[in-house]
Amino acid sequence: MGLAAAPASATGPETTYLVLAPQGAGTQAAAQRVASAGGSVVAAYDQIGVLVAKSTSSAFSTRVVGSGVESAAPTSGLGTTLIDDDITEAVAAAAVQATGDPTGEPLWSNQWDMEQIDVPAAHAITTGDPSIVVGVLDSGIDATHPDLATQVAKDQSASCIGGVADTSQAAWSPTTSSHGTHVAGTIAAAINGVGIAGVAPGVKVASVKVVNDDGFIYPEAAICAYLWAAEHGMPITNNSYFIDPWEFNCINDERQRPVWLAVQRALRYSSAQGTLTVASAGNSNVDLQHKFTDSSSPNDGSYPVEDRTITGACRDLPAEAPGVVTVSAVGPTEQKSYYSSYGQGVVDVTAPGGDTRFRTGGASSTITDAVLSTVPGGWGWSQGTSMAGPHAAGVAALALSAHPNMSTGQLASFLERTATPIACPDGVYEPRPGYPATCTGGQRNGFYGAGNVNAYNVVK
Repeated sequence: MGLAAAPASATGPETTYLVLAPQGAGTQAAAQRVASAGGSVVAAYDQIGVLVAKSTSSAFSTRVVGSGVESAAPTSGLGTTLIDDDITEAVAAAAVQATGDPTGEPLWSNQWDMEQIDVPAAHAITTGDPSIVVGVLDSGIDATHPDLATQVAKDQSASCIGGVADTSQAAWSPTTSSHGTHVAGTIAAAINGVGIAGVAPGVKVASVKVVNDDGFIYPEAAICAYLWAAEHGMPITNNSYFIDPWEFNCINDERQRPVWLAVQRALRYSSAQGTLTVASAGNSNVDLQHKFTDSSSPNDGSYPVEDRTITGACRDLPAEAPGVVTVSAVGPTEQKSYYSSYGQGVVDVTAPGGDTRFRTGGASSTITDAVLSTVPGGWGWSQGTSMAGPHAAGVAALALSAHPNMSTGQLASFLERTATPIACPDGVYEPRPGYPATCTGGQRNGFYGAGNVNAYNVVK
């Protein structure tokens, strides 16, 4: 029996909701309840039993729950910004024209990050298989950039903003952020005598846009992106963000439980389809292994900032989801970047993310100790675990190029087995005042996981 229509007086602004059907039940019954509760379906992800719906009914989230609907929650107020990286600084355009061997790109001398993970030795064996497409779930990729014009798989690109895939190039191109273009260049910037070289310039990247023009990532966009990448031939995705304005998403919080469950379903489906999710650990310099108090969330003004004790029921999504390769960041000296979050049993590997403060003990910034990559209109430096993640994704693409029959689990394990171990520093590590951290573990530890990813080791 359907529900009575919601009273006309019980209206408010149009709001987006995630509606979860029981696992494995499909979405037909849920779609009927959405309509009866005064809503409309925007997107149906029958594969995981999730609907994206809109409604102006103020009672929608309670009325829609029942037979065929396990839970529902509005996503307004659940947007978050990209993982907060240092502002990009541009490179002078006069330096970018040259010819030469593959590791002789005109800006190569600034790419300490590529030398650190043995990219030149790897390129002597392979630069990657062009049939491999890495999904860049981010703010869009500038496909007109001279270092990326031949590298973007346009037919596999889409915007997922709003929870619905839009394949028009205007939709998946960057508008207000250079972040996705920077990430894409690290993975696959071409060897073409211009600018820089990526970790795996032989592979392609697809732009899967999840960041809106205000710089926020909403759960419905991330869920759409996971499924789009999985169903459009992307064996690897890079994810440099966390979902939800609460940096840690707690399944025992009624505001967050439906989002937590929907994201888990999407990631499990993605993994089952053969997509490895690579995610950044975050830039809060927190120990993800242990309980602590989060005093900075939510970060979008949707609720007052509150102190919350982070327990085992809370996860930094997608970084702490099962099956995800979580990446911390190191600087030019191959030590933990002052900002990088960490945690034994959480961080799987580390990779170059930059550290502009280590030389001066935090007193001032040395921009060339950040990571150089592509940005719309040129090249620029940026730092963060957002920059570490794409190095790991690029190495994963090289590994899959050299060993094409690996499953997602085998590929994740191979990245760890071939990483260069880095030992814990002694005592309290505080390269920048105000950013103390303590490393635990042995050869595999909380700062670096199994070690720094290594491009040559995965292809030799």
